[in-house]
Amino acid sequence: MRMIMIAGLVATTLMSSTGVAQAKRPLEEVASITDGLLWIGIADEIRKTCPSISARMLRAYNRISGIQSEAKSLGYSKAEIDTFRKSDTNKAELRRRGEIYLQANGVTLGDTETYCTLGRAEIAKSSQIGTLLRAN
Repeated sequence: MRMIMIAGLVATTLMSSTGVAQAKRPLEEVASITDGLLWIGIADEIRKTCPSISARMLRAYNRISGIQSEAKSLGYSKAEIDTFRKSDTNKAELRRRGEIYLQANGVTLGDTETYCTLGRAEIAKSSQIGTLLRAN
């Protein structure tokens, strides 16, 4: 029994070190990463469009750092994270998802007041988006 346990530990160690045991999913499939970036992007869009709402830049920076740390803890290298972050395909997908969220929550793209209304609602409920914003 003891030999079987030792053999299992050795096999697991060898497989993990060679990358055979666990292949990483593409970073764009890690929901906690993409959702985190989505919330930051929506908050940024609201603060850029609504003059009565500003960003909590320190919180946004901390959130971005947390996302990067999470990706690293999942085994992604800095190069993989940078490639994901700079990808036009990923940016377009996040923009598409962001526009869907905005419209589903009463925003008319280009109508400043609707962004302000959503921003105030997000702030009031202390959502992932609202915690990154402040009403001026």
